[in-house]
Formats: sequence, structure tokens, C-alpha cells
Amino acid sequence: MSREMCYRCFWPKALCWCPSIEPMETRTRFALLMHPKEFKEEKAGTGRLTHLCLANSEIHMGIGFDDHAAVQALIHDPRFFPVLLYPGASAINLSAPAPALTSDVLAGRRLLVFLLDATWSCARKMLRLSPSLQRLPRIMFTPTAPSRFVIKQQPQAGCLSTLEATHELLLTLERAGLDAYPQPEQLLGLFRRMQDYQIRCASDPALGGYRRRAYSAVATRQPSRRRQFLKTPGVAPS
Repeated sequence: MSREMCYRCFWPKALCWCPSIEPMETRTRFALLMHPKEFKEEKAGTGRLTHLCLANSEIHMGIGFDDHAAVQALIHDPRFFPVLLYPGASAINLSAPAPALTSDVLAGRRLLVFLLDATWSCARKMLRLSPSLQRLPRIMFTPTAPSRFVIKQQPQAGCLSTLEATHELLLTLERAGLDAYPQPEQLLGLFRRMQDYQIRCASDPALGGYRRRAYSAVATRQPSRRRQFLKTPGVAPS
């Protein structure tokens, strides 16, 4: 029989993370655009866990979002200043000494950040199929640390999970005076606990998912040839 699931965090009820999560209030509104593969196949589910940690967030699933009514309503809502977290030459680096995005630019509007919750290849397709997202101002940041993902190999240095990217973005927004980050330990603490649990499961020969070998140290891993096409400079969710 399949295990009974929690349909908030999408983990088995016996392992549900929800009781340990306290949703944080932020001035910034977060809209996580989740690729269907993340919803159906990704066991770590850092996008869902990020959403549960942020009171002012929402998840929308899809690939192209130009015909997505809820996403389009957010983009055109005059109360918001919508931006896309995605690196590139034209992106505003919020970690710069004098970032171009300030409270004066917001002009009383609430910052709305769209995050693509997908692998690099899927995120590119989502962006290609969504011209309305392409037209949004882009933001990026310089991370304070490399990815802490132990159970998954990032395609290159600088790539972060959705949860880590949100943590780094909130740190950056707080330094820029654009938001407050009341519980900076919660996102990374949840990320660590989730990975610790999966590592314990992977090393237990009594479990069906036993890996038969431990996860290798992150510093010793080399990107596989299959992942080379994913390389893109900057920071974005994965």
C-alpha cells in the first residue's frame, strides 16, 4: 500500500515537515513558477518547502505562463513591482554597492519576485515560452556561500536550489533595505534536516531505496558531460 501523504509539503505524513515550519512575513511577494517535472518527479521539492516557509508566497505550475490567468493578474497588478530572479547581462545585481533597485524605484509598490522552480534546461524553456516574463526587469545577486546541496549535484559553481536562492535573495534584500528577514535560520535549517534524513535513508540497507554507497563530498564532484549544456553564469534556482 502507498503511504499516506501530507498534501502541503508532499512528504509522507509520518515524515511531514509542516509542524516544524513557521511561515515568515516578508514585505516582498514571492511567486514560484514550478515546472511540472518538479511537481511530479523531484523528491527534494525545495520549491514547495520554500513556499511553506514564506507567508507571502504562492506556487503556480506550468511551462508557458502568458495564458496563465493568475500569473498575468500578478504581473499587471498596479500594487506590485514585478521582477524575475534570473541572471544575465541586463540583470540588476542587488549585491552591488549601489544597486539600481531602490525604494525610490519601487515608488510605494510592493516588490514581487518571480522564481522559476526548475532545472536550468527546463527554466530556459519556461522563459522562452513566456514573453511576458522575458519583459520583466531581471534581478540577481552574488551568493554568500556555494550551494549546500549534498544529495544533488549542481551543474556548476554558483547554481543554487530554489530554497537556497530565496535565502540568499532575502539576505540581499535586507542589506539593501528593501525587506526584513526575520528568521534567516529557518530555510537553511529545514534544508539541512531534509538532506540529513535522505542521507540516513540512503545508507540504511534495510530500506528499499538503499543506495549501496554513500553520497560523495560536494567538493570532490566533477560535472558530468551530460550536464555541460546546463552551464550558465550567475545564480538561479535549480
